Amino acid sequence: MADLLIGIHAALGEFAIFAALWIAVEMLNPTPQRLRRAKIASLLLVVFIFASWLAGGWYYVNVYGAQVKPLIKEGPQPWAHGIFTETKEHVFLFLPFLGIFLASLLRVGDARLLKERRLQRAVLVLAAVIFLVGLGMVGMGYIISTGARSALEVGA
Repeated sequence: MADLLIGIHAALGEFAIFAALWIAVEMLNPTPQRLRRAKIASLLLVVFIFASWLAGGWYYVNVYGAQVKPLIKEGPQPWAHGIFTETKEHVFLFLPFLGIFLASLLRVGDARLLKERRLQRAVLVLAAVIFLVGLGMVGMGYIISTGARSALEVGA
């Protein structure tokens, strides 16, 4: 069950960051049709981020804290938890709110979004930041997983 939950958490998070990338691509040259697609992608982004947040939180509270965290901390790579889990926990708290902010920016009105280049760039940059932070989260998740696997290999 825990492996399935981690997979669901990771997949939902990856869908979210690809929705952010989709928004960034649509905002490179916005048209009314591209704005409609960006708005759809922003809704998907928010839904996927919150779903990933919930799956990851449930896993952390019910499995990670009691079983995996002590294993990593006693294993050969305790820094995997000390640095990357702690960082991931705190950074991830911001992503749902950045997603909501991005979705809100896309709903200020098509006329403004098509006319104001600075607003277009703001949406594009925020979508790119969410995508890049999301990629960092994926990398941190991988490092945390290697910390757990290395502890299992040495029999910690």
